[in-house]
Amino acid sequence: MKKLLVIGQVWPEPRTTAAGNRMVQLLEVFFANNYDITFTSTTSKTEHSHNLKALGAREEQIQLNDRSFDDFVARLNPDVVLFDRFMAEEQFGWRVGEHCPEAVRILNTEDLHSLREYREVCSKQGLNFSVPNWLQHDKTKREIASIYRSDVSLLISSFEKRLLESEVGINNTLLLYLPFMLPKIEESTKVHWPSFEDRTGFISFGNGRHAPNVDSFQQLKQSIWPLIRKKLPEAKLHIFGAYLPQQIKEIHRPKEGFFVHGWVNDLDEQVQHARVVLAPLRFGAGIKGKLTTGMQNGTPSVTTSVGAEGMTQQHWPGAIADDPTEIARLAIELYQNQRKWKESQDRGVSIINREYEKESLSQSFFQCLESLSLGLEEHRARNFFGSLLQHQSLNATKYMGKWIEEKHRKK
Repeated sequence: MKKLLVIGQVWPEPRTTAAGNRMVQLLEVFFANNYDITFTSTTSKTEHSHNLKALGAREEQIQLNDRSFDDFVARLNPDVVLFDRFMAEEQFGWRVGEHCPEAVRILNTEDLHSLREYREVCSKQGLNFSVPNWLQHDKTKREIASIYRSDVSLLISSFEKRLLESEVGINNTLLLYLPFMLPKIEESTKVHWPSFEDRTGFISFGNGRHAPNVDSFQQLKQSIWPLIRKKLPEAKLHIFGAYLPQQIKEIHRPKEGFFVHGWVNDLDEQVQHARVVLAPLRFGAGIKGKLTTGMQNGTPSVTTSVGAEGMTQQHWPGAIADDPTEIARLAIELYQNQRKWKESQDRGVSIINREYEKESLSQSFFQCLESLSLGLEEHRARNFFGSLLQHQSLNATKYMGKWIEEKHRKK
């Protein structure tokens, strides 16, 4: 039985974040292919952390900048190591390379963090996003260096894969497009969805620790909801999400039809009883779990160009706009027009079943992994920039880690 080691940036929370859902999807695929899995993290668990032991994985707490990890990984001797986001690869990749050089090293990007953060800067400062300026940011350089050091990086967004290939020049042999892996929506599932007439109100949701979500909730309250409410005076908007900050809790206004609920145990039920998902995201990266959740529950959505980016090659299951007035107009139209609403619902089902279908995506993933395992030496030989970035003269992270480790030992 082959062994997988996952070094998680955090313990996955599939009920509160799309990233947590994504990680559980990956683990399930590895289990289905008979891997023995050990999941590790330097962070503490929360009340929402998934019980990975119930899935059959071992859970281990690891220390940052500590040689105990070297002994641990050498004993485990994994066949595959999955780094959850580039920060985990920075911190532990060189240790894995030293003690398990034959292990395939996979970077799970989730999204391009540098892209999301630079877009946030542009949004808040009123700047136009440009690729040359994004490439000059320190975090961009760190993230791209991590991609080069890895044997393959998983990209959930088709846009981000094209961006890395065309603008950065990364060879496509180092990148694998692997979006969310979701079960097909069967007719037997659809028949249980509430109808157009049985649904009411709008819904928006997302983790409160994710800046794009907080900004979108504020945009709804300040610029979009007043326009919708003017045309639909009886309409209600319900906002859900774990870890909502105080400034979002304070915009709860029942008299204005604006409800802030916080975290809910069964989000799918709430989404199925809403008529339209609102996701006015002004910045971000990757693909948006809130929008696939809408599709999985038969609920069309109105989002922005950033929200829909990299998610489908088909027509959007709802509407896309960036101007608040236009978002409100399209949301009202979708809410009132049953024909357009049903067409959008059907498109959402088609997108999930054609572009996010779990079986075919997991099969292509393991074909890639098998090819890497069989030709790892040749694959790495072709990755000149990766070998360059692992050269001793460029290993600043490694030697900083060793210095901190020694400092702690002397104390």
